Amino acid sequence: MKTKKRKKSTRYRGGRSHGRGGKKKARGSGHRGGFGMAGTGKRADQKKTLVLNAYGKDYFGKSKRQARKVSPRLKEINLRDVEQKAKGKTEINLKGYKILGDGEIGKIKITASAASQSAVEKVKKSGGEIVLEN
Repeated sequence: MKTKKRKKSTRYRGGRSHGRGGKKKARGSGHRGGFGMAGTGKRADQKKTLVLNAYGKDYFGKSKRQARKVSPRLKEINLRDVEQKAKGKTEINLKGYKILGDGEIGKIKITASAASQSAVEKVKKSGGEIVLEN
């Protein structure tokens, strides 16, 4: 009868994997992928069956929910720049712009997407008008 049993750790000296298969698997908890349901991504082969049984086939893939639509940002233009662009015309089309009230302007009809209150007041005061269209 043997009186002293040799430790297993001494048997694995010189062997790369120490009886655990791959070398990488022997590094603490590094092979496990995390705790609980961590590491259950699309390619987590070791936990895929567990996920499918618990959550079903809808667990993987993208959500069908639509993103919010953001309205396009308008370019801004001051009244004094409108005066330069118009160059003596009585009408000007500035769709896609927001008219700001900095500067002065003569009698003119402006078509724009938006306008500040001060711009509308200044144009009306000079005898013109601002038509807002989307």
